[in-house]
Amino acid sequence: MVYVNEKDENSKTRILEAATKLFAQKGFDGTSIREICKKANVNLCMISYYWGGKQELYNGIIDNLIEKQIEYSKNFLDLNKNPKDMSVDECADLLLTISEKFVDFFYTNISSDLIVLLLKEQQKPDFIVKSPVLDYMRAVVARVLNKDADDRLVIFKTLFMLSQVNSPRILPAFSLRLLGQDDFCEEDIKIIKENVKLYIKSVIKEGANED
Repeated sequence: MVYVNEKDENSKTRILEAATKLFAQKGFDGTSIREICKKANVNLCMISYYWGGKQELYNGIIDNLIEKQIEYSKNFLDLNKNPKDMSVDECADLLLTISEKFVDFFYTNISSDLIVLLLKEQQKPDFIVKSPVLDYMRAVVARVLNKDADDRLVIFKTLFMLSQVNSPRILPAFSLRLLGQDDFCEEDIKIIKENVKLYIKSVIKEGANED
């Protein structure tokens, strides 16, 4: 039997961080459970206790990200409120808020290792992100454009919004490297937010013109 104390609870975070780094560097097949535990400085049995095995731990990295995303969104979103029941103006304002909060979340809660892992996962044909927050954002975009959430235009507009948020980190050769920096400063974050808002305002205007 495994007894979990406060110290052991902290080990869960260390395991996730170690696993994310190793999976990003070596891939799933190239990373062993023993290697993850050594890097996290935890007992081998802790992975079995929390996840069961390597595949479950791998899935747990994505699950942990989505859980963090949901918890973070509670500060500015009510996921139980259907955007269809909101006015277009309310959804437009909400979309601007979501974009700003997404920038803050992406640049403070997601490590470079996790970005690498997610980019690798995106190339797998069976990889599907089940994120209630991203689904909700798409529903808000759909309301602004007066279309269905599964409409092709809505899917791409939402994608373009997200790419405005994450592209500076995904393409560091065209951002940080040119700036001669290791990380983004407050001024950079401000510029990113302003550019995301510019795009969203153009989408809002497009929706208004459709009416």
